[in-house]
Amino acid sequence: MFLIKTEKARQELQPGRRTLGQRERALLLMADGRRSVTDFGELFGSRDEAGRVALHLVQEGYLLDSQILRTAAPAPAAVPAPVAPPPEAHPAMPPPSVSADAFDGKRSLATTRMFLFDLCERMFVRRDPLLAGQFRETLREARDRGSMLSVAEAMVGEIEKLAGAERAASIRERILRLLPVEETVH
Repeated sequence: MFLIKTEKARQELQPGRRTLGQRERALLLMADGRRSVTDFGELFGSRDEAGRVALHLVQEGYLLDSQILRTAAPAPAAVPAPVAPPPEAHPAMPPPSVSADAFDGKRSLATTRMFLFDLCERMFVRRDPLLAGQFRETLREARDRGSMLSVAEAMVGEIEKLAGAERAASIRERILRLLPVEETVH
């Protein structure tokens, strides 16, 4: 996940403006779209702490995942539609297919939550602020893989209505690459 500043972050970094702490401001200064949460780990003592701070800054509207900008952008018309994968055990979320967008980061609920918060801001805040608020509240309460999948599927369903099945499928695939692998109990 590569973080970039929003207009709100740029305003925060102007001289005379100090609403955030020093470490948060340092993360904003370094967020240039080329550094990931992993790169900020040393600044915060651990990647997990950097992830928590980054998630907070995403939720507050200071940062965006540059990957979201590419995912949420309209697909070129010349690209053929992907073939839908066969249904699996969990029909609401099909398995990921091979993609040019390789994700080599650590799978985690925090990363997934950050992606979903950012997706919510980009896709719903302007179109339907009430729905965006509901998604944000539900995401704050999602603490496990199952509840995260439930929120994700509701968001993807709305995205499908807004942007079509192809866009929804690509976002669904991205979510599955971010979520931690489901553990099986023997």
